[in-house]
Amino acid sequence: TLTRVALLFVMALVAFAARQTPASALSTGVVISQVYGGGGNTGATYTHDFIELHNRGAMDVDLTGWSVQFASATGTTWQVTPLTGTIAAGGYFLIQQAKGTGGTTSLPDPDAIGTSAMGAENFKIALVRNSTALTGACPNDPAIADFVGVGTANCFEGTVGAKLSNTTAALRKDQGCTETDDNAADFEALAPTPR
Repeated sequence: TLTRVALLFVMALVAFAARQTPASALSTGVVISQVYGGGGNTGATYTHDFIELHNRGAMDVDLTGWSVQFASATGTTWQVTPLTGTIAAGGYFLIQQAKGTGGTTSLPDPDAIGTSAMGAENFKIALVRNSTALTGACPNDPAIADFVGVGTANCFEGTVGAKLSNTTAALRKDQGCTETDDNAADFEALAPTPR
């Protein structure tokens, strides 16, 4: 019947939407505040890719045992960068990633170093409360503290963030404090500003 067809269509849409959104909830603590994958590319100022975290909370957070994880826009393999150390209340935590062959300026001293070559335009980044590699294109893992998908990424919070470039990063609005669980609403593409 027509009603049954409509019901099946709605169920298919719900299943599709579920694949696009990783497990997460509005964070009052540490979030991903900036992602940049154009480091060392043609026209880039900075020599390295990077991920930046911001502590929106009122208490310091020990990140030991946590990780940031990178996958390509449609990838199912996650590259893990383990974290150690503390991010102060209101502070930032800079994670240096792969170096390109171009760029003229090194990053400020990073708080952690990884080796992920992130690609300039389209990718996915997860902040995870453990260092076990995620699985699948859009992981539904309760250990995910925050998630960002940009460009043609097939997984993201809310709506996918804008495609980036060699000269633009995705920066969380209001100095890293805006958090609505919608990547397009929470981030804007601007010149990279590692803190």
